[in-house]
Amino acid sequence: MELVKGANAPITASEVLVAVVAAVPVDVAALLLTPAGKVRSDADFVCYNQPTAPGVTVQPPAAVRVVPGSVPGDIDKIVVTASLDGSGPADWGQAGPLRVTVTDTATGTVLATFAPTDLGRETALIACEIYRRQGAWKVRAVGQGYANGLAGIATDFGISVDDDEPQSAPVSTGQASAQQAQDRSRPLVPPVGTAPQPYSAPQPSGTPQPEQPFVAPPQQPFPGQQPYAAPPQPYPAQPPYADAAPQPYGAQPYPVSQSGQPPGHAYPQHPPAFGAPPAAPPFDGASPETAPRFGQPTVSLDKGRVSLRKNETVSLTKQGAPPLSRVRMGLGWDPAVSGRNIDLDASVIAYDNRAKKLVNVWFMRQEAFNGVIRHSGDNLTGRGEGDDEVISVDLTALGPEVYALVFTVNSFAGHTFDQVGRAHCRLVDDNSGAELVRFELSKGERMTGAFMCMLTRGAQGWNMTALGEYAKGSTVRKMVDPGKRFVLTSLG
Repeated sequence: MELVKGANAPITASEVLVAVVAAVPVDVAALLLTPAGKVRSDADFVCYNQPTAPGVTVQPPAAVRVVPGSVPGDIDKIVVTASLDGSGPADWGQAGPLRVTVTDTATGTVLATFAPTDLGRETALIACEIYRRQGAWKVRAVGQGYANGLAGIATDFGISVDDDEPQSAPVSTGQASAQQAQDRSRPLVPPVGTAPQPYSAPQPSGTPQPEQPFVAPPQQPFPGQQPYAAPPQPYPAQPPYADAAPQPYGAQPYPVSQSGQPPGHAYPQHPPAFGAPPAAPPFDGASPETAPRFGQPTVSLDKGRVSLRKNETVSLTKQGAPPLSRVRMGLGWDPAVSGRNIDLDASVIAYDNRAKKLVNVWFMRQEAFNGVIRHSGDNLTGRGEGDDEVISVDLTALGPEVYALVFTVNSFAGHTFDQVGRAHCRLVDDNSGAELVRFELSKGERMTGAFMCMLTRGAQGWNMTALGEYAKGSTVRKMVDPGKRFVLTSLG
C-alpha cells in the first residue's frame, strides 16, 4: 500500500522491518515514546550506538525491526528516524529522494511504502511511526524534516542532547578590561580553609561589544625533545586541605622523579580533581621556574612522529614549518573478548581558558562552530589505520575563546573499559595524511568513560597532552565537569 503523508495502514504481522532506501548513506534510529510523547530515559533511544530495546532493534545498513508483541505496555508509539551520516550531501534537498518500506519479515510481504517529499535544508526526518490504536498496531507516514539533525528530533522527544550553560551578555570595553584584570588575579582554586566556589560568569551590563581576544596562559620556552625517565615513584600523600572538594577517579599527588634521571619530567600520574588545590610538584635538581608543569610541552615534532606516554605533552609547532591548519583525531579500540562487539563513542569537549564548557561534539551533535569541528560518526568505511571514529578540527578557524579541546571515548550501551583490549588516539595532519602523534591505552578499568587526550592553545601554538584517565560517564555530557580539572591544571 502506497501511503501519502499523514496516511496510515494496519499492521497485522507479528514482526515488521522498516527500511529506508536512499542514494546516500543514511543513519536510522528509533525512539520509544509513552502516551505523553516522551521517552522514559535514554535507553528508549535506539541507534547504532545502542541498537536494541525491548521489541525494537536497529539493523544495518538502514532498517529497524519491530516486534509489536515485545514492546513494553507503557510504550504507545515507536518513531523511526532517518538522518544523513555526514559523509555525503549536506542536506536532504541535495541527497535526492528516499523511500520508506514496511515489510512483514515472516512472509516478505510489503505492507506499506512511503516517499517523503518537499525536503530541503533538513538533515534528518521522522520517516514514520508505528503506534497503538484500540489494541491494534498501525503505521503512519510522517516525513517531517529537521534542519538541526537527529539532535533536534531527540530533543523534541525528551532526550537531553547537551547541557549548555546560558551565555552571558557582552560587557563594555572598560568593564571587560576591569573584569579581565580581576579574573587574572582571582585564584583558580580556593585558598586553604575555604570551600570551593563554582565559577561565576561575568555579569551583563553596558553596551554590547565584541568578545575580548583570547590571551594564552604563560608558557616556558620549549626546551626541545628530551628522553623520559623510567616511571617515577609515587610521592607521599599530602595532608588534605580543609574543606577541599573530594578528588574523584583516583586522583593522586605528584610523584618525584628518580635520582640521577634528567630533571623536569615528574609529571602527575593523575591531575588534581576539579575544585581541589593543585599540589606543587617536587623537582630533582630543577627549579620550579624551569621545570615543566602538566600540559607544558617537553617533546616536539622536529624529529617526526611522536609516541606519547600518559601525561606527556608534545608541541604541535614544528621548527621551520608552517603551523598545522587542519588536523583529525582518530580514536579506535579493540574488544578484550574475541568476537564481542564493543561499540564506543568518540567525542570532544571545547573549553575556554577558565574551564567553562563551550560545546560538546558527539554522535548526537556532529559539528560545532559552523563546521570548524566535525564528527565523522561511526567509521563504517575503515578510514584511517584502525580508527573507529574520527573528529576533524580546523585549528586556524577556531575562535579565540577556545582554549582546550578534551577528547573522550564513552560507552552509551554501558560496556566498560575492562572489556576493551586496547584503545588509541592519533593526531593526523589532514592535509598530508601523515600521522603526527599516537597514544595507546592498553589497560582498561571498570568504567564507561575515558579521557584520551587534550589539545591546548599555548603561547607558541597548539600542544597535545596524553591523558589516559577513566570516569563514570556513558555519554560526553557526564565528562564535562570531571574534564575541567585537566584544563585548570594545564593553566598552572
